[in-house]
Amino acid sequence: MSAVLELRTFNRQCNCRGNGLVERVEGFRKNELISMDTGLYTLIDQYCERTSAGIWNEPFNAISNMAFVIVAIWAWQISAAKANRDITEKLLIAMAGSIGVGSFLFHTFATRWAELADVLPIWSFVAVFTLVTIYRMTGHNRIKTGWIAVLATGVCLLLVQFTGQSVISDGTQQPLPLNGSLQYAPALLALIIFTVSAQLNRHKVRDSLLAATLLFLLSLVFRTVDPQYCLATNGIGTHFIWHLLNAAMIGVLLRALILHLPPATH
Repeated sequence: MSAVLELRTFNRQCNCRGNGLVERVEGFRKNELISMDTGLYTLIDQYCERTSAGIWNEPFNAISNMAFVIVAIWAWQISAAKANRDITEKLLIAMAGSIGVGSFLFHTFATRWAELADVLPIWSFVAVFTLVTIYRMTGHNRIKTGWIAVLATGVCLLLVQFTGQSVISDGTQQPLPLNGSLQYAPALLALIIFTVSAQLNRHKVRDSLLAATLLFLLSLVFRTVDPQYCLATNGIGTHFIWHLLNAAMIGVLLRALILHLPPATH
């Protein structure tokens, strides 16, 4: 475990008047344990709700991750009712549940290792779901899937380069443009492309993809404005709504995949 080399304390005060709540910020009281070697145990403080280094310091952000587990259980039940489900559907459902577990760890421990536990399931799900969706929307054409996947990877790399935001924090604790939401530009672009393609081809998944895209856009708004609405929400923030809407989006996507994009029959 890396040594804790610095303890920073900020002061956050609240002033109540009459029947209403008037919050006045004269600083923040945050017990941030910061490791100078940016090791796996470095504290990562990115969200309004976190006010100290304690494990149970983001209760709303942590508990809201149960939504991913609930969605995974629901999707498993839908899949189990089918006669022709395959291993990829089971894998994606399990990965959806793991997003909730990883994010719960991140919003409780708030360290670099917990951040990895958070982002790895997310981007693994995005990669596998995108690949499976391309494969099934192209009529299980492996050659088309391969070419589209290569093109999509190149576009994603360009977007990451253009936005300048990595999926892993840099350890500086400095605020990022749009609160770091630009890192999700590749996922948003993929959803938009899938939605447009499905609408043009009148595919059965077109309405589900449109709903998922709108949910994702709305969720990005709540993720982005979390710091700005910290005082207005009495220190809770809006990041937990990002979790709830993302879980709903994943539920819509999994249902569409299971019911309208069946695996190849042999």
